[in-house]
Amino acid sequence: MWGLGRQEGGGQGREKKANRGRRGSGPARLHFCLHALRSAVVTTTRTTAPEEAAAHLRTGGLVAFPTETVYGLGADAFQPAAVRRIFEAKERPANNPLIVHLHAQTQLSEVAASVPPVAEDLMGQFWPGPLTLIFPKHPDLPTVVTAGLETVGVRMPRLPLTRRFLAACDTPVPAPSANRSGRPSPTHWRAVAADLDGRIECILQGGRTEAGVESTVVDCTTAPPAVLRPGAISVEAVRECVGRASVVTPDDRTAPRSPGTQHRHYAPAAQVRLVDTPADAVPAPTHAYIGLAPPAHPEAFGRTHVAADCAAYAHDLFHYFRACDAAGMEIIFAQTVPPAGLGRALNDRLRRAAAR
Repeated sequence: MWGLGRQEGGGQGREKKANRGRRGSGPARLHFCLHALRSAVVTTTRTTAPEEAAAHLRTGGLVAFPTETVYGLGADAFQPAAVRRIFEAKERPANNPLIVHLHAQTQLSEVAASVPPVAEDLMGQFWPGPLTLIFPKHPDLPTVVTAGLETVGVRMPRLPLTRRFLAACDTPVPAPSANRSGRPSPTHWRAVAADLDGRIECILQGGRTEAGVESTVVDCTTAPPAVLRPGAISVEAVRECVGRASVVTPDDRTAPRSPGTQHRHYAPAAQVRLVDTPADAVPAPTHAYIGLAPPAHPEAFGRTHVAADCAAYAHDLFHYFRACDAAGMEIIFAQTVPPAGLGRALNDRLRRAAAR
């Protein structure tokens, strides 16, 4: 494990970032007052310009932005008051840590205290991309970002629009999914607006996201590394890169080590029921079905969606959940899939959406 020590002049820059938004006199006090006003009334701007969105974030605003997985809700990592507003806007539990997004690997020294060799291998193989790595937290990173943990999750997205936005922000950006806590993750900016319009400063508009499920989270502070959350990169691909990796089943009685591991998560308003085969789904006008195989009588359901493969299923899942809610569906029957490759992440999302 090699350390990420302070470079000459780096400490001063980090101190400036750490002081952003602190309560006091001058600009910092003004930032605090602006935060208080924003918590009461927020006008949400929509834009396709990443530089305009980044300007909102740099002045303490919250910005929803697309990635290759789902839309994220970001703030400046070194403005703690702004980061706290992420939790408020989402109604997110305070013990649920945030994933920090970088536009360049050189920013890692601002948020991580050290980089284990196994992380070097994973970054070389999968960054930029939908892989979050857990590092020892840098002492200058505000604890609100990590929910008090001494570790921090970090990833570097690959979507060009995201990278332009993050580069314009010029700061690490902690960002959970841009939805109300517990709801299906947003895969289109319209879903963000439905949940957060009037609660955040800006939505950077992109199209539908590519993967539809969140990043894979790997804890690199353990030996062997541990997959805390299955996601867009398969466990098999992680193991092929590093040799060994365990898969952790979170204990719901403890504080989460990774986002997206709460017992009930990703849930639509409709009740989700898991089925092994389409024959187990009960047709009715207020019932919906989604899976890899079609039901015998699709016309008897209020809505049906048959995906060509697991990738298409994962891409469409959260969008379909929201469409079913908009159509007034009461029950969604969702077919489980073989637990290999992307199927592991898909089954994880289905199981959490169906939890009661």
